[in-house]
Amino acid sequence: MSLYKAEYLWIDGTEPTAKMRSKTKILEIGKAPDVWGFDGSSTNQAPGDASDCILNPVFTCADPIRGGDHKIVLCEVLNTDMTPHESNSRAACAAVSERFSVHQGIFGIEQEYTFFDGARPLGWPEKGYPAPQGGYYCGVGADEVFGRDIVEAHMDACMHAGLAFCGINAEVMPAQWEFQIGPIGTPGVADQLWVARWLLYRIAEDFGVSVTLDPKPVKGDWNGAGAHTNYSTLEMRESYEAIVRGCEALRERAGLHVANYGAHIDKRLTGQHETCSHKEFKWGVSDRGASIRIPWQVERDQKGYLEDRRPNANCDPYVVTRLLLETTCDPEINKTHRGTGDFGSTGEF
Repeated sequence: MSLYKAEYLWIDGTEPTAKMRSKTKILEIGKAPDVWGFDGSSTNQAPGDASDCILNPVFTCADPIRGGDHKIVLCEVLNTDMTPHESNSRAACAAVSERFSVHQGIFGIEQEYTFFDGARPLGWPEKGYPAPQGGYYCGVGADEVFGRDIVEAHMDACMHAGLAFCGINAEVMPAQWEFQIGPIGTPGVADQLWVARWLLYRIAEDFGVSVTLDPKPVKGDWNGAGAHTNYSTLEMRESYEAIVRGCEALRERAGLHVANYGAHIDKRLTGQHETCSHKEFKWGVSDRGASIRIPWQVERDQKGYLEDRRPNANCDPYVVTRLLLETTCDPEINKTHRGTGDFGSTGEF
């Protein structure tokens, strides 16, 4: 009998930032992964006297670590009555995506992260700090770039898994990197981002290095870590006015978005280090200090997409993509903003 290993992944109930969990199930080749129970009392998802929770497969891909016929199986968490668990943010995301499917929303997410070697960022001196940030972005050379072997292994793994993996680059702070997933719809883009995150943790494990999505991993004059989310609807891909309406709709619910874009967002969105303060909202062309950036070529072409620069690296992509769809596609929110908008305008909320 031929068998394969199915690595079941899921998002747990840890607060304020959920963790990823995984366990392996042996299946016969040709048999698709099915629902599987687990102990939710050990993952902050159930009390000990009613601990059973259910893993329901939602996305399956090749396992690039084990190779062969082995699979990675991303799951959503259900209660034993097969309803979505309270920690299951995917269910609401999928429902909103279906509700607004006519708008054909697509997303590209830029996931920043930082490598740590013990208590300090990878490659940093044991005492003191490296040279100020600036020369590390997209850098090359052993004196400026740390962890490239891990990054390359992760990129190869994501490509082998068949993810919509777009690329990588070294970031502004040494030991900080970014990879991109998309452009695809949601919840697919969020599914694939979670799988890519798990692969990053797992591969870095083999190198004896840890990965953090902390939005401000080092205090002081260093960039934080975000998950800039590029987003468009069918209307935005055809009309610049639709992008303007979308930006103004996002202004109306700026506080709601910031409150749900990742824990400790106030430490990152300070108004410095290429961010707009979490207490303000503004949008503008080519403005990396804005909440929403409109790329220069979008203004030139009068169509395209917007970049939401607010989500933290530790955000839940199911929540981020759901909110973007709701805010920009719900006619009750969007109807008052037709033909309005002033680039560079700001406002407290």
